[in-house]
Amino acid sequence: MESSSDDLILAGVSAVGLISLCCRLLVFLRWVYKMFLRPPKDLLSYGSWAIITGSTDGIGKALAFELASKGLNLICVSRNPAKLESTAAEIHAKVGPAITVRNVTLDFNKSSPEEIMSVIGGAVRGLDVGLLVNNVGMAYSYPRFFHETDEELVEAAIRINVQAAMWMTRAVMPLMRKKKKGAIVNIGSGSSVVIPSMPLYTVYTASKAFMTTFSRSIGVEYRHEGIDIQCQAPLFISTKMTKLGSSLMVSTPEMYARWSLRWMGQKADTLCSPVWGHSLQSYLVRCLPDALVSWCFLRYFVSTREKVLRRKKMRELNQAGLTSNPQAIS
Repeated sequence: MESSSDDLILAGVSAVGLISLCCRLLVFLRWVYKMFLRPPKDLLSYGSWAIITGSTDGIGKALAFELASKGLNLICVSRNPAKLESTAAEIHAKVGPAITVRNVTLDFNKSSPEEIMSVIGGAVRGLDVGLLVNNVGMAYSYPRFFHETDEELVEAAIRINVQAAMWMTRAVMPLMRKKKKGAIVNIGSGSSVVIPSMPLYTVYTASKAFMTTFSRSIGVEYRHEGIDIQCQAPLFISTKMTKLGSSLMVSTPEMYARWSLRWMGQKADTLCSPVWGHSLQSYLVRCLPDALVSWCFLRYFVSTREKVLRRKKMRELNQAGLTSNPQAIS
């Protein structure tokens, strides 16, 4: 009897192990399908025009080129009219004159909600706009503690990272509701989704966390009206904002844009990290204790902050002609 009981226990444990292994295998196969095998959505099915904010640098510019290559006409939004003209010329040179590019000059840090909605409402009037990409964003110029962030920086982060997406969405929502179709893609950040905390970038991370909750909530509100809402949460990308060089773990804006379009409009994925490398990094980070990850980021950003402040002090001393004084540098 005792042997029979032991056999039953062993069989039960084996069954549980087999089920667990099969579940993990299914999760992996599902990830492979979504990343590499699933056909991308035909974004033209939403409409022939796409709007992109922050479209003259980094991710936004790369997305503009990628969307144009798929046949979408573009409304590019940025605060710099010269860069807008240059970007439009580059798109036409690469994709051809068949794509129409309209430029809208708008500084989200200085514009009121009424101005944003009025300008964008006028820009989309009469156009078959099917896609809005809320990409514009800002981060600190270097890591700093919360008490070192001045009022101007905090308010700018809220206006650009939070309010811009809200009022852009409000501006295009009536058009999409009338058509009963559309897609809105909000570019969030893995810093507020994957990483348990981002010390010395507190306001930036908190503002990007808004994008996740905002996207999920309005996605539920408007799903029945044919409007697909998605938040993409990239990890490290080589842009002017991040000041990172590209590597195996840091994708270029062009690489991100290609992967990003594969995920746009996928109804089941309201929150995603489109680049396969970022997705893998996310899995590895989640396998580590939160306290360890937070400690590593704290040490790294504190070290980066100290290096930046030392360079800044050296520049000030050079300008004052005091670099020959050892005590002045210490």
